[in-house]
This record gives sequence, structure tokens and C-alpha cells, in this order.
Amino acid sequence: MKQPEIDYWIATMLETYDNVSDLNITVGKPLQVESAGQLKPVMVKPEVMELTPFQAEVFALNVIGRDKRLLGHLVESGSCDLSYFLGRKARFRVNIFSQKKNLTTVLRKLPTEIPSIAGLNLPRVTNKMATELNGMILVTGATGSGKSTTLAAILRKINHEKSVHVVTLEDPIEFVHPHIKATFNQRELGNDFDQFSTGLRAALRQAPKVILVGEMRDRETMEIGLSASETGHLVLSTLHTVDAGSTINRCLGMFDHEEQPQIRNRLVDTLRWVVCQRLLPKVGGGRVAAFEIMGMNLRVQEVVLHGESEGKTFYEIIEAGTAMGWSTFDQYILKLYERGLVTEEIAMSYCTRSSSVGRGLDQIKAAKGESTTGITGLAMEQEKKQDIFNGM
Repeated sequence: MKQPEIDYWIATMLETYDNVSDLNITVGKPLQVESAGQLKPVMVKPEVMELTPFQAEVFALNVIGRDKRLLGHLVESGSCDLSYFLGRKARFRVNIFSQKKNLTTVLRKLPTEIPSIAGLNLPRVTNKMATELNGMILVTGATGSGKSTTLAAILRKINHEKSVHVVTLEDPIEFVHPHIKATFNQRELGNDFDQFSTGLRAALRQAPKVILVGEMRDRETMEIGLSASETGHLVLSTLHTVDAGSTINRCLGMFDHEEQPQIRNRLVDTLRWVVCQRLLPKVGGGRVAAFEIMGMNLRVQEVVLHGESEGKTFYEIIEAGTAMGWSTFDQYILKLYERGLVTEEIAMSYCTRSSSVGRGLDQIKAAKGESTTGITGLAMEQEKKQDIFNGM
């Protein structure tokens, strides 16, 4: 197998199905793509019914090329991350890893166009995030939930409205931003800097107004990110957390117990927004995003400083903040159900508090004149009892 054959496989995988998000090269399986959240096989010529260990290894090594740094990471840690270009057709974020002594390659297709807030149908309050002058904005969620896409849309708005210097630290670079009003310098982990913490520390000397950090992976990166936020920079980054409460706890958990009171104070001063994302199966196919959005006010500050307690939880504060554009996952999921974008089963499966969502679903169904219970036949039973009574 040579490079042209590898590129032929990739091109065929892209063209076989619509809405392809990932390409999967795993030993013992055919070539596979993820389309609308489902893995589907791809046929090529000559046919590959099951990838052999040799084919999977040659594919991975061709994607890596002759990059000794990446080969070193693969040998030492068992995986490596890189970007891959298929000519002008497509760009990919790639992870290559070892499993059962074989190599697996997963390629995530990257959009070539910078998405907009309106185009992604993000909550309107997202526009306000792009106007922040300093502080920290955290976008969280599972891998593949669209965190990078949301951040790209915020940066696009900044690019169209502000003449500022933007430095991004990414692993790898996912969206290539043109210079419009803003000036972009985009740096890639491995090629341009060795760790997020060192790249972020260097960024403070590069006179940016906005800094994007691909992920807050460790204590040192979070510490420097807080410092950057405190010194007048707008810092945008991601975390792998499921909701606003767990995001605050993750930030605190990166530090020793005795440091946490100080970190609580720093978060109160610097944290501007927490945006959490989940992708839900959509009626008719595809997926739709649900969001939990929390800003900062006096009630949030109090809970960040002193922790959650009875009647004072992040969930309850967000739930009461709809006038400010805030939303819990449950509130957002109910809106998706009301618009016919998700089913009742999906709403219940992906919600945070099933009792709250259950009541909300009943209210929506009642407003539409639909039945709110699966129990039937009660009136008939009552009539039977009455007939028996009358016959006595």
C-alpha cells in the first residue's frame, strides 16, 4: 500500500455516505465511517472485508509520514494526535492508537468553512459572549459534542467585529480563521509548542487580547489561564465535564485542598460563562445540540465561593435565570421536544432530572390536547361498578 491508495480509501469513505463525521480504520472490520452517529461499512476496490494488522499499520504510518516526534509519542504513550490534509478536499483531526498490539486510526473530518452563531442555531446569548472584554469562557461536553465548533463561531464573530490580536493554541488546528478585522496567529501542539501550559505562558508575551486554549488539561494550564483572565485577556477553552456544577468542581479539583479557597475567589472574579453541550438523536435522523448555559451573578458567585447546599445549587440558579438567556439542559431539551426535534424517549434519556422533565412533557402534551398518561379504561371500570351498584 502506498500513499495514493491511502488517499483513495479516504476519498471513497467521504463520498459513500452523507453527513460523515469520522473515519474508522480498525483491524478485523471493514473500512467504516460514522454517519449521523452510526458506524457504517464502506466498500473499496479491491474489496476489504476485514482489515489485516498489516493494512492498519501501513495506513497509520502513511498518515504519520516521517514525523519522528509523532512516532515517538506513539511508541511511548500508545497514541498520537495530528492533522491530515486530503489535498484541497478535506482536513482531518487524527488519533492513532495501539490496541491488542495493532494500530487503529480514527480521522475526524474538520469543516472547511468557519461556522457562524446563527448558522449553528446556537442560543442567542452566545452573541453576548463574543463581546466580553476579559475573563474566561469554558465550553464543556463529551468528545465530539461540538465544543470546538461553538468556540469557532464565537471567534468568527470576534473576527468580524473587533480589531484585536487573537492567539489560538490547538491540538490540532481545526478551523483556519482568515484575517478579517482581527489578526489571527494559530499555533499547533507539537509543531509550534510542546505543552498547553508553555504555549499559554508564551502567549502572554505575544500581546493578544483573545486567547483560545484547546483544552484545560492540567493544573498549570488552568493556573496560567486564570492569570491571563485576571490581566485583561479573554480566555476561551474547553473541559470534558457534563454540566456547570461539575465544571466548577473540575476547576477546583485541579488544585490542592488548601489552594481551593483562593481558586474559588479567582473563579468568581474571572469566570464569565460556562456552556455545556450534548448531542441528541434528532427526529428524522441526524443529531441536534442541547445546551446548559450559566453566566455569572451574585447568586452564582455565592455558590462558587461556599459550595452547593440545600436550595442553593447551580441547577436551581440556572433554572431561575432564563430572563438572562441561561438554561438548564432540561429546559433546553423540553424546548427541543416542543418543536418536534426529539422524541419523548430521547428527552427522558438525556435529561438531568427525569421528574422535572416528566412534568414538563406532560404540560406540553396537555397544551397540545394530547394524553398525558398511558393509563386507560378507568372511566369504563367506574361505569361497571355503578351498573353493579344499581342492579343491587
